Amino acid sequence: MRPAHAKVNLWLNVVGRRDDGYHLLDSLVAFVDLADQVEARPDDRLSLGLDGPLAGALAGEADNLVLKAARLLADRAGVAPRAAIRLIKHIPVAAGLGGGSADAAAALRELVELWRVTMPEEELFDLAARLGADVPMCLAGRAAFVSGVGERLTGAPPLPECAVMLVNPGTALPTRDVFAARRGAFSPVRPAPRPWRDLAELAGVLADRGNDLTAAAVLLAPLVGQVLEGLARTEARHVAMSGSGASCFALYDSPDLARRAASALPASWWRHIGRFV
Repeated sequence: MRPAHAKVNLWLNVVGRRDDGYHLLDSLVAFVDLADQVEARPDDRLSLGLDGPLAGALAGEADNLVLKAARLLADRAGVAPRAAIRLIKHIPVAAGLGGGSADAAAALRELVELWRVTMPEEELFDLAARLGADVPMCLAGRAAFVSGVGERLTGAPPLPECAVMLVNPGTALPTRDVFAARRGAFSPVRPAPRPWRDLAELAGVLADRGNDLTAAAVLLAPLVGQVLEGLARTEARHVAMSGSGASCFALYDSPDLARRAASALPASWWRHIGRFV
């Protein structure tokens, strides 16, 4: 069983757009202890079983990204795509937390081991990039500065110890729709900040960089704005939206502060209190 950790964009700036329509990004990504689980076992055909509390959100998908990853790896490695894959879903879908990309990355790792594929890491990352812009960073699975369309990764300084609360109001926001709704000029390309010494310094950097997709997400899903307003009234060091939404995050000095904040939120909002991994 392999974990597929949720990704959080601690900041996200849109700095340009390529001729093919893909947007160029400047972001700091991190991973939290919330994770789906991916397991692959030998079988005479390729199949995907869904389980877990949020599996129902994927029930209508014709071709999950996990299956696409399996077929792509099998084709590149020259092996028959035969495996019974089980995905246990804990990360909300279309939530700005990279759940599908994390699942695909975990499936690649799991199937490389199951099928005994010998492949350089560079080639595996190339496969990941063909599956989606977020898959390479999920394959790396560590805090990183991200550029390009998401495929260029540079290691980030260690993140300070803190409690991380994720909140989703139950609204799915397709990434393509949010980028299409974005208005205004692109952000300038800026150098990486100096390493932060503590949570207060990290919060200052994050507040300075922001998330360029927030206004578009709030326009499409006003509940995102309500989440941000609710979190801003707590004792959080920093509050922002992750990725293209609809999930938001808040950073706290301690789990107790995060739990106190969670108790004041509407019961219908999904939330997770954890830490960076």
